[in-house]
Amino acid sequence: MNAINWFEIPTTNFERACRFYETIFAVQLQQDSCGPDIRMAIWPHAGDAVSGCLIEMAEARPHKDGTRIYLNGGTDLSQVLNRVEAAGGSIVIPKTLIRPEIGYFAFFFDTEGNVIGLHSMG
Repeated sequence: MNAINWFEIPTTNFERACRFYETIFAVQLQQDSCGPDIRMAIWPHAGDAVSGCLIEMAEARPHKDGTRIYLNGGTDLSQVLNRVEAAGGSIVIPKTLIRPEIGYFAFFFDTEGNVIGLHSMG
């Protein structure tokens, strides 16, 4: 059982947010909708794996002090973090060691104004 089973990152400019996250994570998000006024771009995942999406809807607005999520930074979160600024975001806290047995974290602002965390062991 995972503590998180789904996440949603709010957007104000859906296309810009999709480009940003596809660029920094080097993935293709699957665009979908939940009705006429809700657009989603879903992270690639297999089977029952934890996933989430970018979401554009009137009830979800980006905010730097909103719920904090940590996305998987892979084997070395520096690889993701190194693409943030070129994709239009900015680094809030650079790669920082928590403890060797826990790994590293970093925070960045995305193009929508959200603060997003990264975590990896390397």
